[in-house]
Amino acid sequence: MPLPDITHLQFLILAILMDDTKTGRRVREELAEEGVKKSGPAFYQLMARLEDSRFLKGWYEQKIVDGQIIKERHYKLTGQGLKAIEQIQEFYFANPRFELLAGGAHHG
Repeated sequence: MPLPDITHLQFLILAILMDDTKTGRRVREELAEEGVKKSGPAFYQLMARLEDSRFLKGWYEQKIVDGQIIKERHYKLTGQGLKAIEQIQEFYFANPRFELLAGGAHHG
């Protein structure tokens, strides 16, 4: 089974969305917690590519904040996105060449 052609960053985004639907702002916050900082335009470009690849679905919802109507982008993992995560995990976890060492020990 071929691996999906996605970057580590795209994989991280799919993993962030695995549990739940989230706003773009929340996804950016969780990326920042992982040390990944993206400008708004770069982030939404990245998300648009993931939508174009059908790994996730995005839509706008309106809400009112301080009397102002704002449109907030929401994202949800698609079946195809979940399948991509599973294929990648299967590849790394089922392949003895990629066994992870317990406790993060290094070969010296």
